[in-house]
Amino acid sequence: MSALISPAFAGHPLDRADNTRADPEQLAALRQPDALLLALDGLVPRLDENGRLEWRKLSAAPEDAELVFLGLLDGQAAFVMVPQEGDQNPAFAHKQTWQAVALLNSAELALYGGARSIADWHARHRFCARCGSPTQIAKGGWQRGCVNEKCGAQHFPRVDPVAIMLVEHQGRLLLGRGLNFPPGRYSALAGFIEPGETIEEGAAREVLEEVGVVLEDVRYIGSQPWPFPSQLMVGCHGFAAGDQLTIDTTELEDARWFTRAEVEQALIDKDKSPHFIPPPPQAIAHDLLQWWVKNGAGAV
Repeated sequence: MSALISPAFAGHPLDRADNTRADPEQLAALRQPDALLLALDGLVPRLDENGRLEWRKLSAAPEDAELVFLGLLDGQAAFVMVPQEGDQNPAFAHKQTWQAVALLNSAELALYGGARSIADWHARHRFCARCGSPTQIAKGGWQRGCVNEKCGAQHFPRVDPVAIMLVEHQGRLLLGRGLNFPPGRYSALAGFIEPGETIEEGAAREVLEEVGVVLEDVRYIGSQPWPFPSQLMVGCHGFAAGDQLTIDTTELEDARWFTRAEVEQALIDKDKSPHFIPPPPQAIAHDLLQWWVKNGAGAV
């Protein structure tokens, strides 16, 4: 099934060159001084005078830097350096990052998002989860290996699936406010898919837990890589069996039903809407709301 939306952080412009990752000789040949190095301040993107991602020569990296081979960009090898520390903060806490993200075009946004996710993963996985020994970078940065020969565990970058749901009932849409949302903002309900669940089961469980609503006829709409830190947002649509809400206040500050006209006005007026402030355009929730306004009830 093809996706019905085109979210931000998708459309990676690189040739990932997977065969090269596993070939030490090819990797060594690509690590030339004039290869590309994505410039980051920690995990914050640096922009040039044109508001584009800043690239430096690989020779600018310290000799002991951990480098991830991102792939080939217009035929040139591209790398990113692993920062000293990873990031445990939620997406909304990254003001500098969001200021930069707002200036990037779709291809650069996807490139930065992928680089951020993999660099952050390395920074947070410097020790083996099996035995506690240090790990070292392997396979061009798409693996880490335990240095303890008795252990030898291999660790791979992970992506955490999150169901994000449009919940509809008689032409209205249910949106919620997270506990740390900016004032006035409402968005689609979302939650991590747990082991042993399908996407549809995870979506229904999260809605039932957060607002006490039974979700039926769950359908897939589209997905988005979300680099804060490394999630796959799985956009869904479903119908509520009823509209009575029992809000879990440990998860949500508020949840309420909005008409199509109210959602449409919020998307058009943004910060000036009297109803609510929609999620930012870089978030898949924004695309889902636009899809719902355009397509009408049940158009999946």
